[in-house]
Amino acid sequence: MDRRSLIKNAGIAGVLAAGIAPAVHAQAAVRWRLASSFPKSLDTIYGGAEVFAKAVRAMSGGKFEISVHAGGELMPPFGVVDGVQNGSVEMCHTVPYYFYGKNPAFALGSAIPFGLNSRQMNAWMMHGNGRKLMNEFYAKYNMLSFAGGNTGCQMGGWYRKEIKSPADFKGMKMRLGGGLIGDVMTKLGAVPQSIPGGEIYQSLEKGTLDAAEWVGPYDDQKLGFNKVAPFYYYPGWWEGGPEVDFFINQKAFDGLSAENKAIVEAAAAVASSDMLAKYDALNPTALKQLVASKTKVLPFSQAVLDASFKASMEVFAENDAKSPEWKKIYADLRTFQRDQVLWFRFAESAFDSFMSKQKL
Repeated sequence: MDRRSLIKNAGIAGVLAAGIAPAVHAQAAVRWRLASSFPKSLDTIYGGAEVFAKAVRAMSGGKFEISVHAGGELMPPFGVVDGVQNGSVEMCHTVPYYFYGKNPAFALGSAIPFGLNSRQMNAWMMHGNGRKLMNEFYAKYNMLSFAGGNTGCQMGGWYRKEIKSPADFKGMKMRLGGGLIGDVMTKLGAVPQSIPGGEIYQSLEKGTLDAAEWVGPYDDQKLGFNKVAPFYYYPGWWEGGPEVDFFINQKAFDGLSAENKAIVEAAAAVASSDMLAKYDALNPTALKQLVASKTKVLPFSQAVLDASFKASMEVFAENDAKSPEWKKIYADLRTFQRDQVLWFRFAESAFDSFMSKQKL
């Protein structure tokens, strides 16, 4: 190589080092905002978004950062889907059934009364048609979804009086997490209330609520519901395995590199499995502490469950008639569930039933 070629090539290398390389680095730096529907005090369900953001940062070597904002910080807890849809934020962390009022089909992405348990929900989403069908639906809102956690089967809520029969629901002002269970409870005579978790305690204390459901022992104990409503019922038949989701603005996701898209998917999987494991690890101790503080932990009677199942089926039929999206996705979910119930009856249920009666 002659002297002039050497100088020319050295000059090009210098330009690359000084000019283009910083530009490439700048393009690689991605900063998103995530709006949560949950308060920071609920470290497990809110914490799922923090686990996600931490995993994204670690896997990207710090080149992809996501700031997590608690409910009410950037927008109201129930306004996060609007925020993602219009691009105010790139993503949110929420429970899809909060947005049942937009279209009943939202609830199918999380939980319906007498629906799938957490493992069945995961199976439907990953190896059935669940994720495909839900993302086809979410595309109408300029977004797509990834699993962002699961609580496992929840408790059936806190009550200021005992629930001995379906008639005890009549006139009861009850905080419920989504519009679907609200429709079902209305058929049972209750008066549903939809308020964020941070406002439930004061409402129970003042008597403006007669009952409230939230999640389960760990989260419920942190919010102190046992101090103002002594009767704690189970199971939460309307939330057998509710999925918490990450909703991402479609344009924002499309703008990511293939590597960053893979990082988002992997980080969501980490956050999702971590949340369920954390609830399973923490709920037993919290339940024992609640019982020790004189909480009355009681099962719903067979009559209550039967009446609730009947009311749920009536609401599902009504949704079939008014939402084609619901009808299509619901039919697929129930077809999948039939085989799941059959399988779990032979193995999981029999094993769990036996072990629940043993002394360890």
